[in-house]
Amino acid sequence: MSEAELSTTPLPSLTGVLPPWPGADVPVRGGAVLVRHTPWRGPVDAPEDDAPRERAVYVHGLGGASTNWTDLAALLAVRFDGWALDLPGFGRSQPPPGGRYSVRGHVRTVIEVLEHVRSQPGDAAGRPVHLVGNSLGGLVSVLVAAQRPDLVATLTLVSPAMPVYRVPPAFSRALLLLLVPGIPTLAERRLAGVAPEDSARSMIQMCFGNPAAVPPERIEQAMQEMRERAGQPWADRALARSMRGLITSYLRVGRANAWRAARSLRMPTLVIWGSRDRLVDPALAPRLAATVRDSRLLLLEGVGHVAMLEAPEPTARAVLALVEERPATAGGADAPAVADTPRSVRR
Repeated sequence: MSEAELSTTPLPSLTGVLPPWPGADVPVRGGAVLVRHTPWRGPVDAPEDDAPRERAVYVHGLGGASTNWTDLAALLAVRFDGWALDLPGFGRSQPPPGGRYSVRGHVRTVIEVLEHVRSQPGDAAGRPVHLVGNSLGGLVSVLVAAQRPDLVATLTLVSPAMPVYRVPPAFSRALLLLLVPGIPTLAERRLAGVAPEDSARSMIQMCFGNPAAVPPERIEQAMQEMRERAGQPWADRALARSMRGLITSYLRVGRANAWRAARSLRMPTLVIWGSRDRLVDPALAPRLAATVRDSRLLLLEGVGHVAMLEAPEPTARAVLALVEERPATAGGADAPAVADTPRSVRR
C-alpha cells in the first residue's frame, strides 16, 4: 500500500484543555438532540477571501458525547464549520422515543442532522457534508454513507466498531451480561453502581493508548462529564442498551450488514486506527481499508481508541489531506473512485 499524505496546512495551536463548544437542540424524529457548533475560522496565516469553507458533522462512540470532538473540530475550523451531535440518550440529548437504542435509530438521527446541517444558509449550503465518526459513531457513519451518499462528501472513520464476533478483553463483565437475552437491566444496575470518578478513570484506561500521558485537566473534565451523566436517570440504560443494539447489529445480513455497506461506498474515505486500540482490534484497519473502494489508511503508533482526543493534530492533517485532494464542489454520490487499493501510512 502506498503512503497516505498528511496536509501541510497551518493549524491553530491548542493550548490547555479547550472548553466544549456551545450547542443547541436540533429537532429529530420523536424529539431533539443537542448539536454543538464549531464556527469556521479560516486560514491561520492567509486572507479569508476565497478560502474554502465547507461543513463537517462529527459522531461520537459508545459512552461518548459531542465533547469528544472539541479539539479536532477546533483544528479543522481552518476549513470547516463543524457540528458535533450527542446521540439520543448520550451527552445532553434526551433518550429516543420508547427508549429503543438501536443502531438503525442512530443512523436515522444522523441522517436527520446531516439534512439539517446541509440546509443551513451560507457558504456550502445544499452541498454534501464531510462525515467523521468514531467507534459506534464510525459504524453508524458507514451505514449512513451507504444509505444516503448524496449527503456525504467524504467519510472519515476513527476506529469504527465494525462487526466482529469476539468481545474485546477490555470490556467489563457487566457489559457481557448484554449478550444474554432478557437481562439487560442487570447490566444497567451494575453500571449504575460505578462511581463517576471510577467510570472516568476506566474510560481513560480503556480508550487511550498511553493513559499516563493524559493531562490532569483532561481527566478532571472527563470526571465532570461523568458526574453530570450520573445525574441523568436514563444514562445507564442508554449505555447498556446501545451496547446491546451494537451487538445485535453485528448479526444483520444483506444490505443492513456493515461490511456489505462498506463495500458499496464510493466517496473518498479515510480510515484511522491507533496501534494500541484495546476496544476494536487494529487488525481490522487494513481489512476495512481494503473493503472500501476509494480509501486511505492512517495507523497511529502508540495511540488508542480515540485518536481525535489523543492525537488530534495528525488526525486533523489526515482529514484535511483527504478533503484537499477532492474538488470542493463534488458530491459524495458522484465522487470518482480514484483507487482500488487503500493507501496507508504509520505515524
